[in-house]
Amino acid sequence: MCQSVFHNRPGTQVTFSLINRSKHVPLAKLIDEGELREQLDHIRSLSLTRGESTWLRGNTFYGKRQMFRPDFMEWFENLQLPPYFLERVGDQYELTFEGSWPEVMLWEIPALAVLMELRGRAVLNEMKKFELQVLYARAATKLWEKIERLREQPGVKIADFGTRRRHSFLWQDWCVQAMVEGLGSNFTGTSNCLIAKNRDLEAIGTNAHELPMVYAALAEDDEALARAPYDVLADWHKEHEGNLRIILPDTYGTEGFLKRAPDWLAGWTGIRIDSGDPERGAEIAIDWWKERGEDPTRKLVIFSDGLDADKILDLYRKFSGRVRVSFGWGTLLTNDFRGLTTDDRLAPFSLVCKAVSANGHPTVKLSDNPNKAMGPQTEIARYKRVFGVGEQERREVVV
Repeated sequence: MCQSVFHNRPGTQVTFSLINRSKHVPLAKLIDEGELREQLDHIRSLSLTRGESTWLRGNTFYGKRQMFRPDFMEWFENLQLPPYFLERVGDQYELTFEGSWPEVMLWEIPALAVLMELRGRAVLNEMKKFELQVLYARAATKLWEKIERLREQPGVKIADFGTRRRHSFLWQDWCVQAMVEGLGSNFTGTSNCLIAKNRDLEAIGTNAHELPMVYAALAEDDEALARAPYDVLADWHKEHEGNLRIILPDTYGTEGFLKRAPDWLAGWTGIRIDSGDPERGAEIAIDWWKERGEDPTRKLVIFSDGLDADKILDLYRKFSGRVRVSFGWGTLLTNDFRGLTTDDRLAPFSLVCKAVSANGHPTVKLSDNPNKAMGPQTEIARYKRVFGVGEQERREVVV
């Protein structure tokens, strides 16, 4: 994603902002501001090691060698993340990042991971030795029981998408190792590049909502706005020479996106479903492929929203054989401590870091779930009109 932005929209100025959807979690009461600043300052001091750079330059991703071009790698190797702006407001933190898009976008994942881990440490610091041992024994057992259930369906393919809201780095690494042992080749990789490198796994993932959100914010009129989601994918296709062809269609409504999509998109590998009713989203995609003369059984559907073992199994049973099914398992893989403490203060919660403006224009996300929508109300109304989004079903945002 960063390389595509680096080549196609390098001068775009963006603002990213922390958004805590779970207001009941008082981050500023739990996390010491000085400790948070220390961690954020440390992130700014980081750069690629020689081994990491060599791995990125020479590794094969999705069967493609040298995915990252020399000009991008030279820039990346010399990158220092731009400054952050942190302020306590009541029981929450306002955390924002401003600057050029290729630089600012790289703040999202480490910032979220640090906040989630510091919140976990704040709770763990109050626990004694044997409490901690029992806690992690229970969490490990809980995950292994999920893996055992998943093994009942030998065709289930799952990747780890759980970096940004993980319990901790060490716990994510443990979860990945458990998935490797428990699922074997059915565990297809991790979106965490460091863990992929260290564990000799495939680094795997898809593109994200920020791409169409920023492209749309840069649109000069309604006509350009309607084209923006497809302009993104045209640039993506050119950048990656026909690889990584997974569509994320829900930023401004899946049904409308597919209805207006150019024919060349129907030839892509598949789609990722990340909001709304996952079954309905998959059915819409199947119908769309059929209408465009494509064979759905050759297409890939990646489910990635609020997944847990039972939901994975249910979706697999319903769609296996009709499409190729895969899963990007996130927070409830790497941070399921629900019910393991008396006050449940380690339960995961919904924390995101999103692009909120581009070149001074607000960004908008509609989503297939209006509970995930963001942006000024006037702009949300405009986007709904341009993209033909009508009434939507509100669904609980799990994590």
